[in-house]
Amino acid sequence: MIGANLLEPEPTLLAEDTAVSQALESGRDLESVVREHPESPRVWALLADAADSEGREIESYAFARVGYHRGLDALRKAGWRGAGPVPWSHEPNRGVLRALYALRRAAERIGETNEVERLTKFLDGADAAAIAAIENER
Repeated sequence: MIGANLLEPEPTLLAEDTAVSQALESGRDLESVVREHPESPRVWALLADAADSEGREIESYAFARVGYHRGLDALRKAGWRGAGPVPWSHEPNRGVLRALYALRRAAERIGETNEVERLTKFLDGADAAAIAAIENER
């Protein structure tokens, strides 16, 4: 591709997790889905969202922290090397980006300013449109 920055890493594109999607679409409760798929950052992000909506800030933070780590595991497994694009436009990436966002939100709620700044940079580096896209869904 002419004009491409050859030093920039290729975008990381995670594989679709159809088992998680099917479990969520079936209407099963989140706790049973996370017990069956504890590796899914998407489910942990959804648990964090649910706890946040109920004002359970510490639980939201804990769920989001697990989702963050599961997200890093998924990214690394897909070849991510600690930096580079993780496009929001690629649907399977959204679980990881939502987990990052949930941790950022929870960190803000408990006053962890440095974590908020670090996660904002992380999300912006992954996809500068991700924060706005997630906030527009809410």
